[in-house]
Amino acid sequence: MNTINDFADLSPTTLADVLGADQVMDLGIRPLYAPMDRLAGPAFTVSCQPGDNLMLHAAIHRAEPGSVIVVDAGGDLRYALAGGNVCAVAQRRGIAGFVLDGVIRDLAEIRAMGFPVLARGVVPVPGSKAVARPLGHPVVCGGVTVHAGDVVVADEEGVVVTPGARVAETLAAARAKVAKEAAQTLDDWQADHRARVDALLAKAGFAG
Repeated sequence: MNTINDFADLSPTTLADVLGADQVMDLGIRPLYAPMDRLAGPAFTVSCQPGDNLMLHAAIHRAEPGSVIVVDAGGDLRYALAGGNVCAVAQRRGIAGFVLDGVIRDLAEIRAMGFPVLARGVVPVPGSKAVARPLGHPVVCGGVTVHAGDVVVADEEGVVVTPGARVAETLAAARAKVAKEAAQTLDDWQADHRARVDALLAKAGFAG
C-alpha cells in the first residue's frame, strides 16, 4: 500500500476535519498559481536564516524523490528563497513540491514547468547564501510545527500536516468520513443539517 497516494486522494478539508485547526497552516501560505495539482508527500524540513537561502538550495540535492520540502524562512519576506532554476532542479530530482513560510521569485518560470509551490508571495530579490544549518530538524511553517516525515497535503484549500505518529489513524478516520459522505444524498444531508442546527439553536435559547 502506498500511503502517500492514499493521502493524495484526500482533500485538506477532509484532513482538517479529522485533525483539527492546530495542524492547518495559516491562510497566508497559498498556491502561487492556479490551477495547481494537489501536493502530497513526506516533509523534508529546512530552516533558513532570515534573508539567506543556502539551506533550501542544499536541500534540493539531498531530499528524497517524492518529498515535500518545507521551509521556515525566519519571518523574512524581503528576499526570495529560490527561483526558477532551483525549482527546475527539484522537479528533475522528483521532489514533489515546496511549502515555504517565505517568498520565491521567477513565478512565470515555475508556473510554466508546473512545479507545485505554496508560499507567502513573490519578490524579485534573491537571498544570500552564507549560513549553514542542520537539515531535517523540526520547523514551524505557517504556525504548524512540522517534523521530518510528517505527511503534508496541500492544494487551493490550504495546507494540512499529519504527524508521522498519527498517519494510520488519520488515514482510517479520513477514509471513513469520505465513505460516509459518499453514501449520503443531499436530501439526507439537508435533513440531518436542519435537525442539528435547530437543536443547537434551541440549546442556545433561540426562539425565532
